[in-house]
Amino acid sequence: MKTIGILGGMSAASTVIYYRQLCDLTRARLGGLHSPQLLIRSLDFAPVAAAQAAGDWAALGQMLNTEARRLEEGGADLLLLATNTMHKVADTMMAGVSIPLIHIADATATAIRQAGLTRPGLMATAFTMEQSFYTDRLRAAGLDPLVPSAEDRATTHRIIYDELCRDQVLPASRSAYEGIAARLAADGADCLILGCTEVGMLLSAANSPLPVFDTVAIHCAAALEAAL
Repeated sequence: MKTIGILGGMSAASTVIYYRQLCDLTRARLGGLHSPQLLIRSLDFAPVAAAQAAGDWAALGQMLNTEARRLEEGGADLLLLATNTMHKVADTMMAGVSIPLIHIADATATAIRQAGLTRPGLMATAFTMEQSFYTDRLRAAGLDPLVPSAEDRATTHRIIYDELCRDQVLPASRSAYEGIAARLAADGADCLILGCTEVGMLLSAANSPLPVFDTVAIHCAAALEAAL
């Protein structure tokens, strides 16, 4: 098994989910006492979030490039960036890095196309919903992504940063997310991308009106397949 390098901590809550998913998937695939070979670099999210809010993506790209190089030097054979939003700087992050990056948007688009669906609703941070780095990647794969209204985007973003990234799961926020998903369905979405790695803390196939594509689960499955 190849060693998967995980660049995480953005947020810590999502990185915990990545670790659990990869362990569960490996055990299901190989059985017995098997677990994945991992290197995890978990960053302090507070300065990352501050730089995001300030729009200092150049500094963030250089930061992640330094960390990606360290993971490669440490023995990682492939990389996972355990966050949707920070894929905005994926190209900068991978400059001079020779091991492959499993791109979360590409893996998600492939899963949606394989399911025969084409118009995913996207619930994510405002950066991911409102900027083009993610939706353009989905469009390049032949999909027609749909984002929530401005009010619903603001609610989705606020809950991610104020609650989910702090490991707070509130019933009122679950209801709010269910309502946003329902409005995306009414607007014509045929499936739902949980496009922030924390959104799955509130939404799943059990309470979504649409077929759900959980980016963490998809990303981990693609990484394990590459590692094996």
